[in-house]
Amino acid sequence: MAKTLVLSGGGRWADPWHAFAATSTRLAGIAESLGHTVEIAEELEERLVDLSGVDIVVVNAADGPVTDAHAAAIAGMHAFLDRGGGVLAVHVGGSNLVGMPDWEAATGMKWVNEVSMHPALGPSHVLVHPERHAIAAPLHDFDLIDERYCHLRLAPDVFPFVSHEHEGTNEPLVWARSFGKARIVVDALGHGVESYDSSEHHELIQRSLLWLTGTLSPTPG
Repeated sequence: MAKTLVLSGGGRWADPWHAFAATSTRLAGIAESLGHTVEIAEELEERLVDLSGVDIVVVNAADGPVTDAHAAAIAGMHAFLDRGGGVLAVHVGGSNLVGMPDWEAATGMKWVNEVSMHPALGPSHVLVHPERHAIAAPLHDFDLIDERYCHLRLAPDVFPFVSHEHEGTNEPLVWARSFGKARIVVDALGHGVESYDSSEHHELIQRSLLWLTGTLSPTPG
């Protein structure tokens, strides 16, 4: 049975814009629906120090000030990645993890202040590219209530299987990649609980978790 750890924004890892406690509960519920044992932790640095027994880390938190545990937390996360752990980085969690210097290299994205942006939270139509990855293979375009990130700084190998159109430009939303032995899925959706009311987004997250545990083949063909 897989163990999933949800790192949830609380305390110094919270921000004024995201209801992390509520969205982390939804994410935990999706993992539990697959039979995972789930833990939610708000003390990010302290929890990252030792990830023994954890199979998937879900990052659903903002960045915050580092503490004396910072170096040990980074070392713990590197050890997790080096042994081939799985990561689901959700929304703002794709851009930051406790100030980890190579988090951008791991996820392939960064929110750049005064460059990156999103249209107002509201009804959103997203495009699914089922031929690009096993996670998306049975899925179709869908609508949900969410924020849609735009103008992110992206690694050249980011190849999204969910995207959206904004002012004539196709903007990536969800992709999968490897970082050494680790498997990583970035889901830039998931701003608020409304996003998780979408059955299609629910299935997308389920399939992402299955891929992270090796249940799905990496890519069709």
